[in-house]
Amino acid sequence: MQLTLQPGFKSPDPAKFERQHYVNYIEEKLPVEQPAMFGLHPNAEIGYLTTLGETLFAIIMSVSGGGSAAGAGESPVKGIIANFLKDLPANFNMIDIQMRIEEKTPYMIVAIQECEKMNGLLNEIRFSLTELDQGLDGALNITDAMEVLGTSLEINVLPPKWVEVTNPTKKVLQDWFIELLQRVTQLQEWTDNIETPAVLWISGLFNPMSYLTAIMQVTARAEGLPLDDICLKTDVKNTFAPEDYPAFATAGAYITGFFLEGAGWEMGRGDEQGYLVEMQLKELHPIVPIIHVTAIKRELKQTVAVYDCPVYTTTGRGPTYVFCAGLQMESEEQDVRKWILAGVALVLAPE
Repeated sequence: MQLTLQPGFKSPDPAKFERQHYVNYIEEKLPVEQPAMFGLHPNAEIGYLTTLGETLFAIIMSVSGGGSAAGAGESPVKGIIANFLKDLPANFNMIDIQMRIEEKTPYMIVAIQECEKMNGLLNEIRFSLTELDQGLDGALNITDAMEVLGTSLEINVLPPKWVEVTNPTKKVLQDWFIELLQRVTQLQEWTDNIETPAVLWISGLFNPMSYLTAIMQVTARAEGLPLDDICLKTDVKNTFAPEDYPAFATAGAYITGFFLEGAGWEMGRGDEQGYLVEMQLKELHPIVPIIHVTAIKRELKQTVAVYDCPVYTTTGRGPTYVFCAGLQMESEEQDVRKWILAGVALVLAPE
């Protein structure tokens, strides 16, 4: 019996057992590798080639550089520094925030921790940019770290010193900075009102898992359950608009900021749950609607027609893992291995 390994490619004739026959068959008839051979969507090749091209050009730019950061005052770096310092927000007043918080709920503790980490990042940005600016003016000697910072600003990549005090990202510098301002705005609204946003943009947190842990802590306290006996449950709603949920959830919390990789999402009708579908060609990271995250007893966790989808901070996956979200499949008959083989995951910050 001759099997089909993939469309258009049959296995070697089993009646011929000579080794050379198999070698020749592989060398002459093995088709060109394509995503379908590995159970992946054609978009996987688009993503691979895009990453390959970006990596190649990033290497070229890093090698060529843009001249010494120690140049004269007309250096383009001066203008970049001025723009960053002009838009950079002020630090959070932690004493004022602490005094205005009447009850330190798990959610407000997350807000405090995020503000402290944000202050550390803002301090590093402000100090390093000011130091480099003085070096370009001749007031300070240019160090190796200042050279690296100047080169990073010129080629639009995140400086290594900033990477050390921020969450994982694969964005270019300008896009990252725009997102940084949005993250600060969310924290300002959170701490000014001393009220957790009704729909939280979880991608804007340094530690997304801390907020999810807070959901479990609040539920455990309210229901008198051991924290080890509960888990997270995710229900994808049928809207992308935060204004559809003006009030904080009575149980759990509403969060947004997720993107799918390796699959698409079919919206449900009315109160019906949406479900995973094949990706649309050239749509590499479709946005996921608002998700309602609650905490339930582990024994109540639904496993039928649900794909346990890993969530990562970036498309780099690996050490950026956050948690596992249960995503609805179309039916009980659908094999979950389809999505496992396709490498389906949720990411918080695609490129």
